[in-house]
Order: sequence, then structure tokens, then C-alpha cells
Amino acid sequence: MSGHPCDVLDVLDGLVAVGREPGAAVAVVRGGAVEIEHSAGTRDGASPWSSDTLVMTFSVAKPLAALAFLDAVAEGHLGLEQPVTSVWPAFGQSGKEATTMRHLLSHQAGLPAFPESALPVEYDDRQALVDLLAGAAPIHPPGAGVAEHALTYGHLLDEVLRRATGEPLVERFARIAAAAGWDLHLRVEDHDLARVATLVELTGTWQSGYLEDPRWGPALSRPAGLLDPEVLNSDRFRGTAFPAVALHATALSLARFYDDVIRPEGLVAARLGHDLWRAYVEPAASGHDLVLNRPVTWTLGFQVSEENGRVELGMGGAGGCSAWAEPAASYGAAYLTRGLGGHDRGDVVWEAISATFTPPTAAG
Repeated sequence: MSGHPCDVLDVLDGLVAVGREPGAAVAVVRGGAVEIEHSAGTRDGASPWSSDTLVMTFSVAKPLAALAFLDAVAEGHLGLEQPVTSVWPAFGQSGKEATTMRHLLSHQAGLPAFPESALPVEYDDRQALVDLLAGAAPIHPPGAGVAEHALTYGHLLDEVLRRATGEPLVERFARIAAAAGWDLHLRVEDHDLARVATLVELTGTWQSGYLEDPRWGPALSRPAGLLDPEVLNSDRFRGTAFPAVALHATALSLARFYDDVIRPEGLVAARLGHDLWRAYVEPAASGHDLVLNRPVTWTLGFQVSEENGRVELGMGGAGGCSAWAEPAASYGAAYLTRGLGGHDRGDVVWEAISATFTPPTAAG
């Protein structure tokens, strides 16, 4: 450690004080010990953000959806190289016949968006959306490229999991989270609705910026409504299983998860087994991501990034939330916000955390 945890707290408090942040939380866990747990602002414009406040995190959900799927692989229900058509025959259309489970997990299936015909479909009509994916044509041959499966990721994994095990993905994940003690939810139960933070658009251009983008527009607008704060704040959405994006989480539980997932002796590694755990956290596919429009390395669920020689494993969300682990510095961290905007606030928090928790070599 080279900085001081108070620096991170001051950064978050400062963002709230100048009006850039309506409500947020940050947490850092290292070796099972809570180094930072702090919140600032409100969860709804009136009530202070508390340690048990949940907030919707967009794509921060994806590694958790992947964990539920890999849990079934660990139990022998599925194999990574197994063709998707072996459990979902209708999926073998339009050039998708060679798609494997590994392709789904690592964003290599070529289905980053639901087809245009999904535009009028209700976001909670799971069966209609799954049927559209079965008939869709990939934007590249399976395994021949990478493109973040922005909204489709969870539905693809969920349909395979249901067919292979009879259990929905969100229910399997709920069992995993309960066993681990994580306050993480891919679907919010009625008794938790009262503690979910209200999302607010910070600038009035956040939603339109995505919808007008030639890459993100198709990926995030089908089905309609999943960038609309009114929809996202509804009990209907919160109670819907949409596991590519609908993770509702506390910052501390996400930091605990990331602190655990990088450890070969952790709960996740023990549950998956060493080889599958390594496949979960180590690079699986790299290339110019056709949605993110930049070079990306994917594991079977996470993004791997490197900044100034420091490697991190993590995932960010469209609204500004992010969670990550830095193996060399032995910590897991999360920054969660209810303010729908860019990643500029999260970048400032990340800089403070990375300056505080440094690897032994970087600290000298």
C-alpha cells in the first residue's frame, strides 16, 4: 500500500460535493479483509446511501452470469467445447451450427445484438427473445471474432442452462450467492425492492448517446426500454431475469467476490475446480471487439486489461458502475453509482484505489 484509504473516501465525497455524483458506494477487500467500505450521496434523492443499498449495474452482471453457467460445467452437465446445438437444436441455423459453449462465454458467438425483429418485443418476454436468437444470423462465423454480447449474453447462457439442467440461470446464481454470503442478485425479490437505489440520468444525453451510436444502438435498443430510467426503476424490471445486465448489487459484496475470484484457495476456485477456475479468469479470446471498437481480451466472463504494466480482471457497465480485481496487488474493488453517465467518475475512483493498493514490486 502506498497511498491511504482516506484518499479514496475523499474522492467519492468530493464527487458528491461538486454535484457530479448523486449517490454511490466504493469498497475494497484484500485477502478477505475489508479495507474500504464507503458511500456518499443518496439512494433516491432523500435517503442516505447505506451499506445494504442495491443498485442496478448493467454489464457488471456478465461475470456473475458466467459463473452460474460454469457451475453447471463443473457439475458435468455441460462441456466448454460442446456444441450449443447438442442441447438447443433450433440454434443450429443461419451459420451458427459450429457454435460452442466456449464461444458463448467469451463473446465469440457473433450475436452481440438481438435482431431488429426484437424491437417491439417486451423485455420480459424471455421465450420470444430466445426464439429470435435461435433464428438469428451471426455477424461473423462462431469463433472468428469478438463482440461484446451486450444484452444477449444472459439469454444465451440461460437457455442452454435451462435445457441442460432444468434450472434457470438466475436461480442457480441465487444458490451460489447465498452459499457464499454475497448480496448480489440477478433478479430482485419482492422483499429486497425497498433497498434498490433509484437511477437518474446525469446529463440528459446518456440514453440518446447510446441509442444514436452505430455500434451501441443496435446492441442496447433491442428490445426497447433497457436504457430508460423509468423502465429500469420499475418493480417489473427489477423482478425480471435479464442476466446480461440486471445485476443488483452492493459494492461490498462485489468487492468480496472479486477478492475471492482471483485466489486459487477461494470459494469460487473450490466450487469450479482448479482447471475450470483458471479458464474462468485467464484469457480465452482477444481481438478488436466489434461493439466496444477497441482491442479486448476476454476470459470466460471477464475483461482483462493492462494499465502501466498492472493487469486487472473486471467488468464495467453502461451506467458507469465497475468492479475489478488486481491479482498482483491482491485486492478486489467495486464502484457503484446510481447516476447514469460515463466512466469519468469511476476512472477517478479507480485512480485513487490503484494508487493506494499497489503490488509489492510497484511499491518498491
